[in-house]
Amino acid sequence: MDIAVNRPPPVPLAPAAPARAHLRNRLQRNRSVIPGFGLTMGLTLAWLSLIVLIPLSTVFIRSAGMGWSEFLAAGFSPRAVAAYRVSFGTAFAAAFVNGVFGLLTAWVLVRYEFPGKRIVNGLVDLPFALPTAVAGIALAAIYAGNGWVGQWFEPLGIQLAYTPIGITLALIFIGLPFIVRSVEPVLEDMSAEVEEAALSLGARPWQVFTRVILPAIMPSLLTGFALAFARGVGEYGSVIFIAGNMPFKSEIAPLLIVTQLEQYDYAGATAIATVMLVASFAVLLLINLIQAWSRGRMQA
Repeated sequence: MDIAVNRPPPVPLAPAAPARAHLRNRLQRNRSVIPGFGLTMGLTLAWLSLIVLIPLSTVFIRSAGMGWSEFLAAGFSPRAVAAYRVSFGTAFAAAFVNGVFGLLTAWVLVRYEFPGKRIVNGLVDLPFALPTAVAGIALAAIYAGNGWVGQWFEPLGIQLAYTPIGITLALIFIGLPFIVRSVEPVLEDMSAEVEEAALSLGARPWQVFTRVILPAIMPSLLTGFALAFARGVGEYGSVIFIAGNMPFKSEIAPLLIVTQLEQYDYAGATAIATVMLVASFAVLLLINLIQAWSRGRMQA
């Protein structure tokens, strides 16, 4: 005689880790308020093509119509090379200075409370909102030989305005927000307890900065440096009034392009623009590779 035995219902087994991950991804995709990857990726590529790729490709297409010797003569003339040296040199110097003082500014805004902090925080973003021409006129008036600041350097034989020094000062002005706003979120997420733990273990303050803080903020610092450098290379409005615009001395590459266009030398302007575009892309690519290497070292 068979006796019925009441057995508890079988307990369902938990899905394997890959199955759980797949299920979680499906749920996340179903909850997404934005259409799927195919549509969004297509719209992204189409938008980037219309805004970035197609306009920039016209520069290369126009340059391709020139002969190689003609391109080299226009794009690497002595005047053009001097303009490249001024543009890239001052942009790099300004980005480096902003990397130091921008980090200091972000540190003060994140780690300290003081009266007028909101005002200081707003002043950091002022170069974003201020018209570049207004900034250039103001800087030229201040750093000229008879300006508020320039008059103190003129007797010492140091001319600030209408020299590469003035160009660097203008690029420091417009590039500071990029460094501050790139580093500030990382410092906000970094707990002060990490620094206190390092100090309690016997580390000196400079060791805490170089071995704890700097590696953590280095990727964001390089991002801000790249943004400030890229903005400085192509800056025109805030530089044109303080540069002096002297060929072989204080003439920037964007001004040389405008000069060529005013002389109806479209081939020469296109060649210089192509060289600027390729050089800027190469520098930004190098900085991004360094940034990726730095981020990889942090995760290792």
